[in-house]
Amino acid sequence: MTLCYEHLISNCLSYPFCTPRDVSSIGNVNSILGLIVVFGSVIGGYVLSHGPLAILWQPNELLIIGGAAVGTAIVSAPGRLLIRVLGALKKAFKPDIPKSSDYLDLLVLMHRMFQLMRRDGVLAMENHLGDPHKSSLFSKHPRVLHHHHALTFLLEGVKQLVDGCPPDDVGSMLETDIETIHEEELASIGLLRTTGDALPGLGIVAAVLGIIITMAHLDGGPKEIGHHVAAALVGTFLGILLCYGLVAPLAASLDVQAGAESRYLNCIKAGLVAAARGSNASVALEFARRAIFPDERPSLKQLEEAIKAIKDK
Repeated sequence: MTLCYEHLISNCLSYPFCTPRDVSSIGNVNSILGLIVVFGSVIGGYVLSHGPLAILWQPNELLIIGGAAVGTAIVSAPGRLLIRVLGALKKAFKPDIPKSSDYLDLLVLMHRMFQLMRRDGVLAMENHLGDPHKSSLFSKHPRVLHHHHALTFLLEGVKQLVDGCPPDDVGSMLETDIETIHEEELASIGLLRTTGDALPGLGIVAAVLGIIITMAHLDGGPKEIGHHVAAALVGTFLGILLCYGLVAPLAASLDVQAGAESRYLNCIKAGLVAAARGSNASVALEFARRAIFPDERPSLKQLEEAIKAIKDK
C-alpha cells in the first residue's frame, strides 16, 4: 500500500501546476480504499472472533434487501432522476474535486481572457467561444477543459459579456445557473440517502421473513434452528452495514463534490462579474482568487510564476 501511494504521489507531483496539496485529493483511490477498510474491518473483526464466514453468505437475504432497495429507488425517482442517480453513483466512485492546481490553471486562463478583453475589447473573445478545444486561448489549459460543466458555464458567461449584458444581470444569471446545477445534484443525493435510510428497515423485513422460515423448522434439531436464526439475523446485519458502510458514505462524498463544484463555479462567476464591471485584469483575477478556500487557494507568488511561465512560452 505504501509503495502504491508513493507511486501516485510521484506521478501527481510531475504534473504542471501541481502542488503537494493535490496529493491529498487523489479521490479515485480514496473511495475504493475507504470501502475496503469498512468491509475489511467488519469482516476481519468477525473472523478474529472465530465467526464462521459461510453463514454470512445469504443470497436470499441479499435478493430481498437489494431488490427492495432498487425498487424503492425506482418508485422515488420520477422523470430523469433515476438516470441522474446512476450517473451520480459513477461519479461517487470516480470523484473529480478541483484541486489547487486546477484553480491555478483556471486563474491563469482568466488572466489571459481579461487581458485580451482589456486590450482588444470584449468582442475579441467571440472567436474563442465556438470550439474551445481548438482555441489558441483555451487549448493551453487542459485542466479547465477537463471540467466540462464548468467550461460550459464559463463560455456561456463570457458570451453574455460579448452580447453586452449589464454586470448585475450577468451576476444574477450566473448565480441562478449555480443554484440550478447545485439543486440538480442535491436531488440525486437526496434519493440516494432515501434509499440508504430504507436499508435498515428492509434488513428487518428480511430478518422477519427468516424468522418465519425458522418457525416452520421448529421440529428440527438445535443446530438446524440455530442456522436459520443466524441466517435471519444476517438480513438485519446487511441492511445496517449497507446503509452506514456503503450508501451513506457515497452520498456524503457526492455532497462534498457538489459543494466543491459550486465553489469552482463561484470562482468563475466572481471573476466574470468583476470584469463586466470594468475592473482591470489584476483586480478581477483577485476577486476570483478570493472565492477559493484558503487551503486550496493558489498564493499570489504561485499565480505570478504561472502567468510568467505562460508569457515566456
